[in-house]
Amino acid sequence: MQQQNPSSNRTKWFTKARFGMFIHWGLYAGAARNEWIMHIEHIPTEEYERRYFKHFNPDLYDPEVWAKAAADAGMQYFVITTKHHEGFCLWDTKQTDYKAPNTLAKRDLLRPMVDAFRSHGLHVGFYYSLLDWHHPMNFVDNRIGPYRAIGDEKIAEMNKGREQAVYAKYMREQVTELLTQYGPVDILWFDFSYPDREHPENFALGKGRLAWESEKLLETVRSLAPYVILDDRLDLPGTGDVVTPEQYTPPRVVKDRDGKPVVWEACQTFSGSWGYHRDEYSWRPAGEIIRTLIDCVSKDGNLLLNVGPTARGEFDARAMDRLRDIGKWMRYHSDSIYGCGAAPEAFIPPSGCAYTYNAETKRLYLHILSWPYKCIYAKNLAGKIEYMRFLHDHSEICTGLCDFQKAQTTPDEVAIVLPSVPPAVEVPVIEIFLK
Repeated sequence: MQQQNPSSNRTKWFTKARFGMFIHWGLYAGAARNEWIMHIEHIPTEEYERRYFKHFNPDLYDPEVWAKAAADAGMQYFVITTKHHEGFCLWDTKQTDYKAPNTLAKRDLLRPMVDAFRSHGLHVGFYYSLLDWHHPMNFVDNRIGPYRAIGDEKIAEMNKGREQAVYAKYMREQVTELLTQYGPVDILWFDFSYPDREHPENFALGKGRLAWESEKLLETVRSLAPYVILDDRLDLPGTGDVVTPEQYTPPRVVKDRDGKPVVWEACQTFSGSWGYHRDEYSWRPAGEIIRTLIDCVSKDGNLLLNVGPTARGEFDARAMDRLRDIGKWMRYHSDSIYGCGAAPEAFIPPSGCAYTYNAETKRLYLHILSWPYKCIYAKNLAGKIEYMRFLHDHSEICTGLCDFQKAQTTPDEVAIVLPSVPPAVEVPVIEIFLK
C-alpha cells in the first residue's frame, strides 16, 4: 500500500475551507498607524513600552463578536498574531513579562478568542513572529527594526553579549506553550526569514534558518503537533505545507519546480496595513474582495483576509461593513467556494467570467464578473450540461441559439441565455450540473 503524503493529510480540510480571517492585534493598535511603526519611526524599545505597553487596555474586547463576524462572513478558519515583530505576547506565557496579563488588560487575551472561534466552528491558527525587536538576546538588525540605519558600530555595540541561540530556545519554548495549552492547533504561521546576508557570527546582517535554528524549531512543532499545517517561512525549503503569497494573487495555479500544483494561500489586507490604521482610507470595497476570493479559488488557492482590531478590542466600522457584505454574498454562493478549486483545463472560462469546480459533486460554477448582453458563450460544454441554475435563488438557466448565432459559433460552444436585468447580488453565479 502506498503511504499517504503527511502534508496532504494535514491540508485536506484546508483546501476545502478556502476562506479564512487573519487578525493582526498587538500594542501597535494603540499607535493606529501601521503594525511596523516601531521600525518605521525608529522607536526605541523603552519608548515603545512607555507609550503602548503601559497604556494598552482593550476594555471593549469581546471575542464572541469577532468570531460571529468571521463566521457570518463565511470564513472557515482564523489565524491570530500571538506575537508580532514588536515581541508583545497576547497569551500568559511563562517566558517573558512582556505579555497581555501585565498590561491594563490583566488577562490572557488568546484563550477566550480561541474558545469563541471554536464555538463558531472555525479552525484555529496561530501566527508567531520569528522577528522580535524586544527580546534582549535577539541580535539587533541593521536593516529591520527600530535601530536600523544607526550605523554598524553602534549596532555592533548593542549586540555585545547577545546570544542568538538563547533567543532561538525562547522561541521553541513559546511555541511549545502555544501547541500544548490551547487544544489542537490547526495552523502555525511563522513569519519571516531574510537570510540573504545571514552569518553565524553576526546575525545583524540577515536572519534565516541559522538564526532561528529552524531545524530544531521544526522538530519541536512536528513532535508536538504532527498534523498542524505549517507555512513556508522558516527558510527550510520543502518543509512547509502551504505557500503564502502576500498582498497579491498569483496569475495561475501555483506549482513547484517540478510542475506539480502546491497548496497555497494568499494573505491580503482590506487596505495597506495589517494592524489597525485609523487614517488609512484606501480600503477595498467588498465586491473587489469577493472577486479576489473567487480568483484565488479558481486557481486552487485560499484567501486569508486580514482584520486589524482597535486598541479597545473592536473591529472598526469599515471592517464590519465589508465583512457583512461579504457574508451576504457567501450566504447564497458558498457552494461555489467551499470544496472547490480550479476547473479542468478543458473548461476555458468565457470572457468576463471565472470558473470554480467541485470535483466531488462534478459541478462547475460560472462566476459572472461582468454582466453581458443576453448570452454567455461557453466553449467545450456542448453535450455536457445536465442542468443549470443561479445559485442565489436556484432559478433555472437555459441554453439557446438563434439561426444567426448558430452561424457565428463553433460546434463546441454553448450559448447560456441570461435575463436582461442582472440579479441583485455582487457576483452572480451559475451552477452547472455536468453529465
